[in-house]
Amino acid sequence: MDPALNLTSSCSTFEQGCPASSMDVVVTHKMNALNGTTIRLSCIFNSCYKVDNSKFAMNWTYQETFNDTEEMFMTYKQRMTVLRTEKFGDRVVFSGNLEKNDVSFTISDVQLTDDGIYNCYVRNPPDRQQGKGIIKLNVLTELPPPRDSTIAVVVGASVGGILALLILSMVVVKCVRRRRKQELISDEQKIEEEGKTEGDGGTEEGTK
Repeated sequence: MDPALNLTSSCSTFEQGCPASSMDVVVTHKMNALNGTTIRLSCIFNSCYKVDNSKFAMNWTYQETFNDTEEMFMTYKQRMTVLRTEKFGDRVVFSGNLEKNDVSFTISDVQLTDDGIYNCYVRNPPDRQQGKGIIKLNVLTELPPPRDSTIAVVVGASVGGILALLILSMVVVKCVRRRRKQELISDEQKIEEEGKTEGDGGTEEGTK
């Protein structure tokens, strides 16, 4: 039995039916690209039916924001066609594989103006439902530095060590001040006692 026919018959056993709910498009919704580099925007669809090149249809469109008009730059209708637009020129190429349900494309020499929203539309009759994937591409002038947990631990340990030293220093200073204060009190007490002793001696001599 033909695997495609077998797959179709198995799909027809679903409660809601294959044609109404089988189309699914998988994309990475948010992507970052460095200005001047090359990036591949992946779009893979899942369908209950084998692709029939004579019926299959696909469009890639671009829009700067969700409020802007979509501009089509790639389409498939019996054959893949990359539309040469003023925006992309010849920087866009198809890099997917239709036999593997992959309709991805690649942008070379990424520009800051490529920042925006990319829509992947797929229709694979007899699926009646059109699939759609949305990718938000952010073009950066420089990539953010990687987060290193080791550095975070070292910094945290250093800060903790500094705080410990500060606390220890404060305790030492406080102890030294308290000791000096006690020494001053002891000296004052000694002077006071010596004064009393001398006073007592003078009184005794006067009595004699």
